[in-house]
Amino acid sequence: MPPNAIEVHMEGQRMGNMNRMETFWKAVSRKKPNDDDGSHSKLARVLTLLDLTGLGVGSTLGLGAYVLAGSVAYEQAGPGVVISFVIAALAAAIAGLCYAEFASRVPKAGSAYIYTYITIGEFAAFTIGWNLMLEYIIGTASVARGLSGYIDALIDHRMGNALKEVIEIKVSFLAEYPDVFSFLVVMTVTALLAYGVKESTLLNNLFTGVNLIVIVVVLVSVGIKADPANWAIRPDDPSIPAGLAVGAGGFLPYGVAGVMAGAAKCFYGYVGFDCIATTGEEAQNPSRNIPLAIITSLLIIFLSYFGVATVLTMALPYFMQDPVAPFPRLFDYLGWQEIKWIVSIGAIFSLCTNSLGAMFPLPRVLYAMSSDGLLFKQLRTVNPKTKTPLLATVLSGVLSGTMALLFDLHQLIDMMSIGTLLAYTIVAVSVLVLRYEQNTNFIASTQTKSSAVVKQLFNLTCLTVPSSLSSNIVKVAVLIYAIIICGISAILAHGQDYLNKYHPLICTLLTAMIIVALLLTLIISCQPTEERQLTFRVPCVPFLPLLSILVNVYLMFQLDLATWVRFMVWLLAGFIIYFSYGIRHSLQGSGSQTLSESQLENPFATFGTVKL
Repeated sequence: MPPNAIEVHMEGQRMGNMNRMETFWKAVSRKKPNDDDGSHSKLARVLTLLDLTGLGVGSTLGLGAYVLAGSVAYEQAGPGVVISFVIAALAAAIAGLCYAEFASRVPKAGSAYIYTYITIGEFAAFTIGWNLMLEYIIGTASVARGLSGYIDALIDHRMGNALKEVIEIKVSFLAEYPDVFSFLVVMTVTALLAYGVKESTLLNNLFTGVNLIVIVVVLVSVGIKADPANWAIRPDDPSIPAGLAVGAGGFLPYGVAGVMAGAAKCFYGYVGFDCIATTGEEAQNPSRNIPLAIITSLLIIFLSYFGVATVLTMALPYFMQDPVAPFPRLFDYLGWQEIKWIVSIGAIFSLCTNSLGAMFPLPRVLYAMSSDGLLFKQLRTVNPKTKTPLLATVLSGVLSGTMALLFDLHQLIDMMSIGTLLAYTIVAVSVLVLRYEQNTNFIASTQTKSSAVVKQLFNLTCLTVPSSLSSNIVKVAVLIYAIIICGISAILAHGQDYLNKYHPLICTLLTAMIIVALLLTLIISCQPTEERQLTFRVPCVPFLPLLSILVNVYLMFQLDLATWVRFMVWLLAGFIIYFSYGIRHSLQGSGSQTLSESQLENPFATFGTVKL
């Protein structure tokens, strides 16, 4: 072949590769228009404000009241656990405010998945949706096993011992025996959700009411025995058993560090309220009721946790708490066997509502992703009689039930948290993106002089409405801010020894990153925001969303390496599904709704033919 022909051929290949990469990027970053108010949904709009609030309280109130209060007091914070719950509540409230604004913007099923699809793009949305699936599957299975274990403990472990004698599993990462009871619990919840959303939420409201009554009984009865002196115990107090480490004594026996460590643990007690945001197509007046339900449920949950932690640590010294079952220990100490059984029944009801609330969002996320073409189309089918995504609900139950049956979920709990925290982070980012844009779609980039960019960094032109330049500045600033926060969190979580020794390089690096983060915050705050009228808007933007990103990323870096490895394996499985099916069947992909059959053979080589 002549030299010129070779050069032309190579240039053609290079241009073709560039076109394919450009089109591939457009495919994974395409966005869903926010022009659907959910009025065409096939799901039944039957959930009232009371139903939504009960769903949020029922899916969240449980772990913090019955376990975390005593566990954190004993292991991390002492009586300062009450402050830990306040700090965790503030972090959860910021995330809740971001969810509330999006619920008023996007009355659609799917929660963080649909929010991300509208603001960031399809690939990020699929990633979030896939993580939410992990959160809800593990959440449902772990609650079912918790309920089974609680009941088994009340009958002296007869059920577990009997199952172990029949079938004993000798695999390190599986349970010791197949927990048939927990599987039946998940299947029962599945049947309730498949039968109808109104019927299942009615039962949820009933159980949540019983749970709240038990909390009130605990606050009143234990409050009578509250002694403020238990918040001021000295380390040399004669009542302390010999050889028992109790820290420095007083209200903060383990210092501020113990309170912050306790806050990180208490934060997980608030996880679950986001299930309200998945009901966008089943809630009555979702733009108003969903934000109200999120805020109301978080307030009820916080008051319950704060009250329980207060009376628990005042009635029983923190060094005598049982980190696994604090209330049975307390009532045995007080000699109140009747109250002990009342609270045990309340804990069972609480775990029942937790399991219902944990599974409720999962079929909705599957339904939303399938409706957009990113998952298999059969999952979007809505039963005409029950008005529920029947196949998605059954599949959710089978997956969760199987995990509850076979797996020891102790090592998987952190995986549930990592998916939730990532979702909270992306929602906060999405709020920032939408606040600083004129519409829900990204504005196309334009050629801009460097002098204009420098002036716009601090809005020296006094711009009052968002422009393409100001919008792009916010996006880049948020991206850099997130990267900087990852570095800060990594140092704070894993570099404490260097910081304690005032290592010059680490301290200088941390200081520099903090200064850059503050500068980026200032740059973002200088940009003009859109003034669309909404039923709810997050106050103090951009400071609260940026704070939410900081808290969530920091908590993610508290998780161990094994959790991150398992998380990456789950993500890999999801990416295989997306690149082999979702990217070619996405409704945002082409006018024909799917890619041509010839593209199915090699999607990475043929993205150039996709019509975007």
